Amino acid sequence: MRKTRKTLVVMAATAALALTLTACGSDDGNSDSSSAAGAGSSSEAEGYNAQDVTFAQGMIPHHKGALEMAEEAADKASSAEVKSLAARIEKAQAPEIEAMTGWLRTWGKEVPTSTASMPGMESMEGTESMPGMDHGATGTEFDKNFLTMMIEHHKGAVTMATTEKAKGEYGPATSMADDVIRTQNAEITEMTKLLGKN
Repeated sequence: MRKTRKTLVVMAATAALALTLTACGSDDGNSDSSSAAGAGSSSEAEGYNAQDVTFAQGMIPHHKGALEMAEEAADKASSAEVKSLAARIEKAQAPEIEAMTGWLRTWGKEVPTSTASMPGMESMEGTESMPGMDHGATGTEFDKNFLTMMIEHHKGAVTMATTEKAKGEYGPATSMADDVIRTQNAEITEMTKLLGKN
């Protein structure tokens, strides 16, 4: 009888302890899951770090610079391949600008409004001041100029995306960084081949 009572007391104490630990664990679990949900939700401002902010604030003006160059190519490029590439760059990067703008607003951070102040790209403050970019060039000369500048521009984006992939915390941002690395490296290869033809 005494053994049974002792066993019951031990079991009751164990059960109480288990309930307490479960309650604590569920609090932590909820906290984690809400944080994870916040990472994918525009209504939450959780699950990001300073690198994610730097990435978005740097990549928005960088992408805008690429869009300006692509728009110019749509008018001035002589090669159908260059025009096609420029159209693809616009199609890929415009929605990325919108997404990154949304993240920054959700986080309460400043959204860059110009192509100036690109981290790591100080010499490329918008297409007007891009070294070597001859805006008066036409035909094949424009194509060469565009491809040369866009290759360098893409390399800058890949560098920024590689840093984000290594140090970022926000899932959508690191996923976008993966896309940037894959897409723009492929386009660098394509542009290098096109440059060899001109």
